Amino acid sequence: MTRQIIYPEPIEQAISAIESWLESLGKSNVLGQYSLSRRSLALLLLQKDPTLWQTLEQAPQQQQEIEILLTVAQNQLQYPLDLAIAETRQKQARDLEALTIQTTKPAANSFPETLHRLSVNPLTGFPILIVILYFGVYKFVGEFGAGELVDRIEGFFEGQINPVVNQIVAQILPWQPLQDLIGNDYGIITLGIRYATAIVLPVVATYFLMFSLLEDSGYLPRMSLMLDRLFKSIGLSGRAVIPMVLGLGCDTMATMVTRTLETKRERLIATFLLSLAVPCAAQWGVILGLLAQKPAALVVWGGLIMAIFLVMGYLSAKLFPGTSGAFYLEIPPLRLPKLQNILTKTWIRMKWYFWEILPLFIWASVLIWLGKLTGLFDLIIRGIEPFAVAIGMPAETAPVFLYGFFRRDYGAAGLFDIQQQGGLTGNQLVIAAVVLTLFLPCIAQLQIMIKERGLKTTLAMIAFIVPFAFLVGYCVNLSFNLLGVSL
Repeated sequence: MTRQIIYPEPIEQAISAIESWLESLGKSNVLGQYSLSRRSLALLLLQKDPTLWQTLEQAPQQQQEIEILLTVAQNQLQYPLDLAIAETRQKQARDLEALTIQTTKPAANSFPETLHRLSVNPLTGFPILIVILYFGVYKFVGEFGAGELVDRIEGFFEGQINPVVNQIVAQILPWQPLQDLIGNDYGIITLGIRYATAIVLPVVATYFLMFSLLEDSGYLPRMSLMLDRLFKSIGLSGRAVIPMVLGLGCDTMATMVTRTLETKRERLIATFLLSLAVPCAAQWGVILGLLAQKPAALVVWGGLIMAIFLVMGYLSAKLFPGTSGAFYLEIPPLRLPKLQNILTKTWIRMKWYFWEILPLFIWASVLIWLGKLTGLFDLIIRGIEPFAVAIGMPAETAPVFLYGFFRRDYGAAGLFDIQQQGGLTGNQLVIAAVVLTLFLPCIAQLQIMIKERGLKTTLAMIAFIVPFAFLVGYCVNLSFNLLGVSL
C-alpha cells in the first residue's frame, strides 16, 4: 500500500499551486522532459533542485513565478522549508518503522547480559581472562597437552617406533649416511615425524580445541573490546587481538591475518610483535611442558615475554608515524558452545596445520642431514656455541637455536630432548625458553613476512631480532648471577 506523505499546510498549498501551474503550461512546460509526477517535480522545485533550477533558467518568467510561491510558503513557516520537508519525511519513516518492526529487549539482569558486562569491563574482565588462561592454557594445553599427551606419545615413539626404524634401516641400507637420513638421531622418521606427531600435534590439537571453544562461545570479540585500550598504547586497536591470539596457535597464519588491520602502521607493528614475542602453540606448549614443574621459572619466562611484548610495542608505536585505526567490531551474543561446531573447527584447523608442518619437518630433517653430511651445520653450530655459552647455556644447546630457524617448535622440541636427558638447570631452562621465544621466526613465517611486508622490511626486522634475543638472554643470565637466583 502506497502512503502519501502529508507536509505542513503552507508546503501543501505551494505544492498544489505548482501542480496547477505545471498542468496549465501543458506541452510548453520546459520541465516536460522529466518523467516524474507533478507532485515530485513540485517538491524538487520547492527545494531548489540544482538540475531543475538550471532548466528553469531557459524560462525566466516561469522561474520568477516559482520564486514567488517559494517565498510565500517560507514566510508561513518558522524554520527553513528544506528542513520542514526532511523532518516530515523522517517522521513518516519512523511511523512506518513502528508499524512494521517489533523489537524485544533482553532483561537487563539476564545472565548472558551480566556475563557480557563482566567480560568487557577491565576490572572484572582481566580476572576472567586470567582464569581462562590458567585453566585453558596452563592446565589444559600446558599440563595435559604438552605434558601428559606428549609424554605418552613420545614414550611410544622412543620405545616402540624409533628402535624398530633404526634396526630396519641398518639392515636395508648399507651406507651410514642413508641410514642417518631415515633413522638415528636426526632421521626423517626418528626426528622429523616424531617431532611433528609426538611433540607438536598434541599441543596444537589441545590449543585449537580451546580456541574453538572460546570462539564458538562469543568470548573472543569481547576480549578484543576489553583489550582495545591496552592495545592502543602499543599502536594497535582491539582488532589486533585476533591475530595475536591466532599467533599463539600459528604465527604464519596470524601474519596472514594481519592484512585485516586498517592501517599500514598497524600491520607493520603487528607483524613485528608476532615475529618477536608471540610464540606459536607448539613452541609455548613445549615450553609450558618444560617449565610446568617449576612454577617460578614459568612466571619469570611469561613475565619477561609479556614485558618485552608491551615495551617493544610501545616503542614501535612511538617510532612509526601515524595513528591506530578505528575499532568497530560486531559483538555476537554469548552462547553455550556447540560440541559439533567445536570439533569441526578444531578438526579443520588441525588438518590444515598438520599437513602444513609435516612436510616442513621432513624438509628440516633433510636439511639437517645435508648440513651435517657436508659439515656446514657443524660450522654454523660452532659459530653459535660462543653465544650460547655467553648467555649461560651449555654448548650442547647451540643446535637448538639453529634448528629453531627451520621451525620455532622444532627448536623447542630439541630443548625438550635435552631436558629429558637432565641437561639443563632451572635457570638455563628459563634463559633458553626466553631466547628461543624471541629468536628468528621459522622459515614458513619468514616467507609470509616477505610476501606481506616486503623483503627490506623483513630483513630489517630480522637484523634487530637476532642480536636482541641473545642480548636479552645475556641480561637475564647476568641478573640471575648477580641476584643469586636459582630456579
